[in-house]
Amino acid sequence: MKNREKIMETTKHFVLVHGASHGAWCWYKLVTMLRLAGHRATTIDLGGCGVNPKQLNVEVVSFSDYMEPLTEFMVSLPPEEKIILVGHSFGGFSISFAMEKFAEKILVAVFVTAYMPNCINPPATLINEFFKWSPLDSMYDCQVNFGNGSETRPTSSSFGPEFLTKMVYLRCPSEDLELGKMLVRPTGIFMDDLSKESQLTEAKFGASPNHEDDVDKDETDEDETAAEEDYHKEDNTFVFAAPRIFRSSSSTLLLLFVSSKKKKKTSGSKTAMI
Repeated sequence: MKNREKIMETTKHFVLVHGASHGAWCWYKLVTMLRLAGHRATTIDLGGCGVNPKQLNVEVVSFSDYMEPLTEFMVSLPPEEKIILVGHSFGGFSISFAMEKFAEKILVAVFVTAYMPNCINPPATLINEFFKWSPLDSMYDCQVNFGNGSETRPTSSSFGPEFLTKMVYLRCPSEDLELGKMLVRPTGIFMDDLSKESQLTEAKFGASPNHEDDVDKDETDEDETAAEEDYHKEDNTFVFAAPRIFRSSSSTLLLLFVSSKKKKKTSGSKTAMI
């Protein structure tokens, strides 16, 4: 517990990247908690998401277009600054590519129920697995669009109100559900781009400390889990023997804070949505 408090004594800069169909708006509660705790927090609207003015399939036709706001932000960071990069769900792909391109600017990456690709298989492997193992009826009123013809790969998807209610916002306040219904936008899937080989390398993506956490796990008290953590003084990272969500008065993510770069990486996905 003391080690965990020690690592958070200094102000950190959290950069929060949303998942499919969402935008910077979905982090409004977490941003508030982080800033009240004395940290900096930046939220990103990816291409064609949130209040980003670009339109999907018109100005946003590739994963690079989709990533552009995050890429531009990373380029704008001062050379000496290192951030905590957080991605939720489909945002796991975005932060993975940022880790590959800007490894020297990332203190740690946090995958929150997010797609976490590896350096061996194309990132799209995880999307294929998602559709393979997800029962059709679990998609409810989602729409998958085939912009290049019905015989080609899907190009975009949209979350329907029933899917948002029963899958995405199931355990959320009704106010958040209604906010989501009003603000979600169609999202690109970018299967062609994410199917390319050798996009992530051990030298860059693989070298960034990261932590994967499943927010659907049972909540546990700090006292019950504090003994599971191991603090590494040499690189200011935590290793969690069993990943958990740690509740604190400031923020859940403050204590999701990292896993060691030595932690074994997983090729699977722990996401409930795309």
